[in-house]
Amino acid sequence: MKAITLENDRVKLIPLDLTNYKHLTTIASEKDLIYYSPNQIDTPETLKQYVQVALDGFKQNITLPFIVFDKDKQAFAGSTRFGLIHHKNKVLHIGWTWIGKTFQGTGLNSQMKFLMLQYAFETLDFEKVEFRIDERNIKSRKAVEKLGATLEGLLRQNTVMNDGFRRNTCCYGILKSEWNTIKLERFK
Repeated sequence: MKAITLENDRVKLIPLDLTNYKHLTTIASEKDLIYYSPNQIDTPETLKQYVQVALDGFKQNITLPFIVFDKDKQAFAGSTRFGLIHHKNKVLHIGWTWIGKTFQGTGLNSQMKFLMLQYAFETLDFEKVEFRIDERNIKSRKAVEKLGATLEGLLRQNTVMNDGFRRNTCCYGILKSEWNTIKLERFK
């Protein structure tokens, strides 16, 4: 998979790398920004490590990370990626998404997800997109459900958080056969 830029009138998803991630340092340090994630990004060092892990996955052809640019605010807003890309099964995950608090609730996230879903189904011709979310993260779960994703199940205590808590993970999915209807109904 090659690095690509996805863009519409609202948002530009630019390949994330070690030359541009520093635009996110201030946002990444916002208190509890990724509270429900097992990752840490709140210091320049942990943010760089986070980006390096994403880039290592890119080299292995299993991730495609982006830095998010909000065109309305003319500012970098956060990060997202395609991950756990399984080319043979034509399944990938959209996740590792975080945007600064001033960008939340503005419609930016749904525009990001639209571009990513469109690319996954219409360009890559993948059969399924999955989302994995901490069971306690009601805000993110509602956002994915609003996109049209179906709750497929719960992985019990499958992820260890930074504080040692073992979280349950909700698994959501959208099938390629559902995409055209979702696109018409949810992204008018």
